[in-house]
Amino acid sequence: MASTTSGAQTVQFHGDQGLTLVGEEWNRSGAGDRPTILMLHGGGQNRFSWKNTGQVLADRGFHVVALDARGHGDSDRAPNGVYTVDALCNDVLAVLEQIGRPVVLIGASMGGLTGIMVAKLAGPEEVTKLVLVDVVPRIEEKGTSRIRDFMAAHVHGFENLEQAADAIAAYLPHRPRPTNLEGLKKNLRHREGRWFWHWDPAFLEPVEGAEFLRVEQLEQAAADLGVPILLIRGKLSDVVSMEGVTAFLAKVPHAEFVELSDAGHTAAGDDNDAFSDAVVAFVTR
Repeated sequence: MASTTSGAQTVQFHGDQGLTLVGEEWNRSGAGDRPTILMLHGGGQNRFSWKNTGQVLADRGFHVVALDARGHGDSDRAPNGVYTVDALCNDVLAVLEQIGRPVVLIGASMGGLTGIMVAKLAGPEEVTKLVLVDVVPRIEEKGTSRIRDFMAAHVHGFENLEQAADAIAAYLPHRPRPTNLEGLKKNLRHREGRWFWHWDPAFLEPVEGAEFLRVEQLEQAAADLGVPILLIRGKLSDVVSMEGVTAFLAKVPHAEFVELSDAGHTAAGDDNDAFSDAVVAFVTR
């Protein structure tokens, strides 16, 4: 069943082992012979992270799907608590079958790492291009620790939306603090008198024998890809360094690189106009 909201409609897919995955879809009847754009968000985010870029791409005639990863947004939580790149990859491979046409993958952070493995396993006929948003296989420990600390600090929720806005402003000091807090309700759920982030706290708990990612495997997978790749870095990012970019481009020399001067790790939300311009130029070429 699909419901329509502001130019997009909410849809469901089946992930690995029958997990229900929820997505936002634009322009279902469009695209013509062009590939579908499938967007994969970062850890702790959800499909609404892409709402502006999704609409921009739909306005240019693309069929677009933004997917909630397992344990995020309105998608099912993993019953075994496993949120590895391999598990996320298996979900997306199942979604590709249901979309039933070639796709361009756009993945931010966790979604980008997932996208590398999906592109490798699905092959160039199914994944025709890949956009990596502020992520390379060798990410900076300082930046990833800051993300985990932010997520872990608020697993018990907030008394009100003002507290949530304050926490975000402290974590993203380069962004103006929002004055209209209604948008936060896309990322939070109200229960038992408190507001909680809309992702599974088990995402932060490692499962024995289930490593989140294997750097060497991801690097080799990226190097093996023959499809066009665009790497977008936020200049203010503490997750992807220029050293990391240089190392990635040495291993994947055919990849293109764009840096957004006014963006950090959450590049699509930090400077959406510049981000969307870079993506549109790449996918329409």
